[in-house]
Amino acid sequence: MATEAGAVFVDLDRTLLGSASGPVLQKAMVDEGVLSGGHRLPGERAFYGFYNAFGETVPSMGMARAAARLMRNRSADAARRAGQAAVDQLIDMVQPYALEVLGDHRAAGRPIVLATTTPYDLVRPLAEALDFDDIIATRYEEVDGLYTGRLAGRFIWGTGKRDAVRVWANDHGTDLRASHAYSDSVFDVPLLSMVGHPHPLHADPRLAAVALARRWPIEQWERPEGVPAVVGVEAYDVIRTLIRPEAFPYARFTVHGIEHIPSTGPVLLASNHRSYFDVAALGMVAARLRRPMRFMGKQEIFDAPVVGQIARALGGIPVDRGNGTGEPMRKAVTALRAGEVVMILPQGTIPRGDAFFEPVLTGKTGAARLAAATGVPVIPIGIWGTEEVWPRSSKVPHVLTIQHPPRVTVTVGPPMTLAGSDPVADTELLMAAIADLLPAQARERHVPTDEELARTRPSA
Repeated sequence: MATEAGAVFVDLDRTLLGSASGPVLQKAMVDEGVLSGGHRLPGERAFYGFYNAFGETVPSMGMARAAARLMRNRSADAARRAGQAAVDQLIDMVQPYALEVLGDHRAAGRPIVLATTTPYDLVRPLAEALDFDDIIATRYEEVDGLYTGRLAGRFIWGTGKRDAVRVWANDHGTDLRASHAYSDSVFDVPLLSMVGHPHPLHADPRLAAVALARRWPIEQWERPEGVPAVVGVEAYDVIRTLIRPEAFPYARFTVHGIEHIPSTGPVLLASNHRSYFDVAALGMVAARLRRPMRFMGKQEIFDAPVVGQIARALGGIPVDRGNGTGEPMRKAVTALRAGEVVMILPQGTIPRGDAFFEPVLTGKTGAARLAAATGVPVIPIGIWGTEEVWPRSSKVPHVLTIQHPPRVTVTVGPPMTLAGSDPVADTELLMAAIADLLPAQARERHVPTDEELARTRPSA
């Protein structure tokens, strides 16, 4: 069947996977008896370390081609069992945002094809587990269940991979000008040049130079779209070292309960909202996590001076409710499914007037809907005192309080699992949990003065 939408050709190592599959597949082959424990490369750890950092080289691919001879007289069925045994570990190596991007291609009607040098029998179980439509891979010749030590067809690398993709496209009536190709390697420039939509991804230094010359945008699947990084280091990694109490001498911070936030895996953090300075307070939490925190907040936070830049560097997701799109929720779901930490402020905006002093917190259902869509745990956070540093009535924080800085308290509660069937009821439960983390005075009914009310409203 012709595919006018084109197809998507995806490389394996350092593209779909964050690193080389070789060590995992080699161990699986030893465990299945395909290879003995002595079949290891001298300096193997250094070899793969170099590969993961800088990509393919001609010698490394020469060794990959020579591996066919090593497999002579070895059981093909045992190799296939090794590939199956390696699936779970390889899936754990898939780039966090890869499946979301590929899912968008699939929704657009494009078949997804794994195009890799890695032997077909070893990689087929992974491709099937990830629901790839087809595989273009190096094949070993097999006779009577044993490998002969020769290749069956071309070595799928460089121009060989390009030619194999062209044959596949001809056989399937696929328009290569409408097709996409993703690779990290300079040796895939022939393939990238042949398709209409080349995607250098986690590009090695040589491919990065080619991409710059040809104006191909360099992409990545390890971070959200739009979050820059240099040599794998996000702006967050730099900025979080600067988000320290000393950077805000006009405030004092007390942070409790960080241990409730897991060090790995997806989690949704939900906080109350009292001031533009909440971003700095939550930044103190993010800095201590030692993992990125994607901040989901109202557009005005991202437009505010200083803290807006902090929010964006943390991988922030601006929410502009006026445009009526579901893009912020989609991005948040994507981040959670990629195993990230996402922060949301269910109140949506800083309460004004009497609502600011209301002891019963209310919120929008976004956090509950995110939890229901992803099944992730929700961790409540209570913030108090930020309004003393930066009341809504002020365009900038009060920075002249160094001698007597206000106290800002951030309390992280234990994880809670929401039922997921009723977003309104779940939101009420979540907001009550946040309120329980605030000081006792927050839960006492207070009649504000005119001056206090004025501080809750934006300046003219």
